[in-house]
Amino acid sequence: MINLREAKERGYIPQRKYIKLTVLGALSLSKVLITNLSDLKKVRDVAPSQTKYVRPPRRYELPAYKPGMKCYAREDTKYLRRTLYVNPCAKEIVAMAHELGAGKKSPYEFANDAFEFVKRKLTLEFIELDDAVATLRRGTGTCMHMLNLFVALCRAAGIKARYKLYALHMVREWYNSTVVDPLIEKWYNAMGYFMLHGEGEVYIDGKWYPGDVAPTPERQAANGIPITRFGEDSIGVWFFAVPGTIMRMESLPYVLDLSIKLLKKIAPGTIDKLNANVIEQIKRGKKILEEMGEENYDKKARRKKSIAKKPKLVLRNTEKIVFEE
Repeated sequence: MINLREAKERGYIPQRKYIKLTVLGALSLSKVLITNLSDLKKVRDVAPSQTKYVRPPRRYELPAYKPGMKCYAREDTKYLRRTLYVNPCAKEIVAMAHELGAGKKSPYEFANDAFEFVKRKLTLEFIELDDAVATLRRGTGTCMHMLNLFVALCRAAGIKARYKLYALHMVREWYNSTVVDPLIEKWYNAMGYFMLHGEGEVYIDGKWYPGDVAPTPERQAANGIPITRFGEDSIGVWFFAVPGTIMRMESLPYVLDLSIKLLKKIAPGTIDKLNANVIEQIKRGKKILEEMGEENYDKKARRKKSIAKKPKLVLRNTEKIVFEE
């Protein structure tokens, strides 16, 4: 067990900026719930007319761990060591890293393949946060779950990896299909952003390369968004970062999923609706990609989205919080 100094040094203790965002999120959600008590009953349970969410099966096989499989992570090196939610030397992580070519491919090739694996094979599901091993076994999770897995795989292959978190504005197309519940809409409009989003960054040949593993090609196609690639920042493509909220860190901090825990406890019907909507997005996007072909779709989407547009937000009775750089 690490001490307080080590916990702070590794990033387990939330940054001041993160604490402000978390407090704002919790207060905004609480205010929305308190001022909409009449609607709360509607989101407590899944409505009879609502499609009930069923977790999809994992879309890949778990390779077997074999003695002699090397873990290239280093406990004495920042961005290569074990951190909260990430044990790069866990047998399941090491086995998958070797399946993807750890120790055989160049760092860039491996990071790209790890990115493609997480991006294409895992399914978005709004659930409470757990570690990279649990995420790998299950095959679903939030963007933070997927990010943990990507970071773990890269560190297992000896590639330095870190987190980039920020509060996000969704581009209009993503907003229109994601904010599918009145409670979520009121929460988003009250805060001006929807939770925190995260991307991974890996250090190769003296440069940090971004990688947003959360959106599958199908979900991006369902929303008219370009299919983001390894080395491409999602900011400006399908998200905008709220100014002054970008944070880079070695580890996810404690109490990261406070808002989703609160929402799941108070409004499980809303969580179910969000997850069911993800499955519908995947179905729509899969049909689009089958008809157009992924390459042709992406070219068309990039021409159309040369300038992404933010949704218009109506902020009501919200005190402004200034984030310092």
